[in-house]
Amino acid sequence: MSKLKLLVVDDEEGIRFGIKRVLMNFSVSFPFMDDDFTFDIFEAETGEKAIEIIESEGIDIMLLDNKLPGMDGIEVLDYINKKEYDISVTMITSYASLDLAVKATTYGAYNFIPKPFTPQEIKTSLESITKNLFLKRMTQKLKQEDKQVRFQFLSVLSHELKSPINAIEGYLKIIQEKQVGEKVDDYMLMINRSIERLKGMRTLILDLLDLTKMETNSKQRRLVNVDLMEIAKVVIDTVEPLAIQRNVKIYLEGEDDIFINADRNEIEIIFNNLVSNAVKYNKEGGKVYINISKAKGYYQITVEDTGIGISEEDSALLFHDFVRIRNAQTKDTTGSGLGLSIAKKMVEMYKGTIDLESTPNVGSKFTVKIPV
Repeated sequence: MSKLKLLVVDDEEGIRFGIKRVLMNFSVSFPFMDDDFTFDIFEAETGEKAIEIIESEGIDIMLLDNKLPGMDGIEVLDYINKKEYDISVTMITSYASLDLAVKATTYGAYNFIPKPFTPQEIKTSLESITKNLFLKRMTQKLKQEDKQVRFQFLSVLSHELKSPINAIEGYLKIIQEKQVGEKVDDYMLMINRSIERLKGMRTLILDLLDLTKMETNSKQRRLVNVDLMEIAKVVIDTVEPLAIQRNVKIYLEGEDDIFINADRNEIEIIFNNLVSNAVKYNKEGGKVYINISKAKGYYQITVEDTGIGISEEDSALLFHDFVRIRNAQTKDTTGSGLGLSIAKKMVEMYKGTIDLESTPNVGSKFTVKIPV
């Protein structure tokens, strides 16, 4: 069970004793909570004593009488409000008035319990307070996590865009100042590298657009009967120039007339990310094997290469956003680190799975299964 610290503040000993007795074996549970809540109960007969306990114990919930010797309840509530303590306060008072209600609400009181009250009224109030406190803290936690995720996302994004911009700017300054020579040919290496950097930036921006559309559910989908073999051939034609440059052969096998009810662009993106990666991370003179089949209950697409492969440790990270495996073999290969993440998200939109088998320096095999 999870423990919440409850402070009862009342100058009447009988009230404090009665509340403590009612709540001694009391717990709060809700279907959406992982655990039941019980209470460690503290007592204070004055506002000053209540503040001492708040400072020393870190209270979660407080039942607070307004008519107290010395500091009254509203002053205690004002103190909690100014200190920004995360305490859910319910006022217990015989002298409730509109003015008191307005002040207490202004200073953050959650509720009122008029005296005299029954044991059931106390329990019902504690259930409500506990539920509210749980939801409030969960909301704060999720907001904080969301901020952290956004910060990490923007940090990685700024790095991915800043690096190529800096490189291109450096090359342009060298060309502008004619530091290497007077002929265009003297600068062809820098020009080609700049073009490659710009291609990488364009890929990143397009991948980000796809990712944003999926995350916000704003992507317009058009579901039609799509021929998987025909899409694979289109993707191979798109990737062929890169394959020729790297002397990589692509082989396609599969059954004809395998149709899936899907968005053509989404299926093309899945194929494109898998096939282009198989070419980019292959060895000079390597091979890529694409196979399309329909088994009982699902469509299966496999893309296998004879490339550099990946370790088991790195495989676990490969489908995360912005993850690129950095080593001596990949240092000159451009990419956004989003392609496989997007492919996985798109496969999952069809309730499918994508798995990887890989051996370093031998090759990788991606298997996509989409239910019929």
